[in-house]
Amino acid sequence: MIDKMQIENLLADRLDSFSERLGETTIGISSAEMITSLEKLKGFGFEQLIDLCGMDYSAYGDGRWEGKRFAAVYHLLSISRNERLRVRIFADDDDFPVLESCISVWNGANWYEREAFDLFGIVFSGHPDLRRILTDYGFIGNPFRKDFPLSGNVEMRYDEHLGRVVYQPVSIPPREVTPRIVREEHYGKIHG
Repeated sequence: MIDKMQIENLLADRLDSFSERLGETTIGISSAEMITSLEKLKGFGFEQLIDLCGMDYSAYGDGRWEGKRFAAVYHLLSISRNERLRVRIFADDDDFPVLESCISVWNGANWYEREAFDLFGIVFSGHPDLRRILTDYGFIGNPFRKDFPLSGNVEMRYDEHLGRVVYQPVSIPPREVTPRIVREEHYGKIHG
């Protein structure tokens, strides 16, 4: 397990939270000096960035989330100490979420940051090539945001008469997707 005192001494007032759950350590750090904090963590031995993902907390905990909405979560690995650390950094502005790019710390963050930008709309300032990576360049919106419509806003199709692709309003009526579980009457009971 990661020593809480060492992390507190390393990051000082930049550390917002520290939790251990299910054998995993998660820390929250301030976005104000996030690059300095990530550099300190790398120097401390977390030399590898395993993953970086965006998060939208607007519907977290049955919609009772009170904090900031968007965060980037960094999964770090210390090969020398065989430890993993999850670092969560919230963007200060919910309407236009911006964080600094950490490519200067871990060059492998390039595509991860592009993915978080494309799917969540988190802008990484200082990124050398921040553009969409999974959706079409003309795509409007960010599909992993909790407020994105399930069916989208427009649909596209090839129109044979016009000889081109056309965009039109969605023709599918909105519906709520609720999972339905169907089981036999005596499912899971031992028959003897």
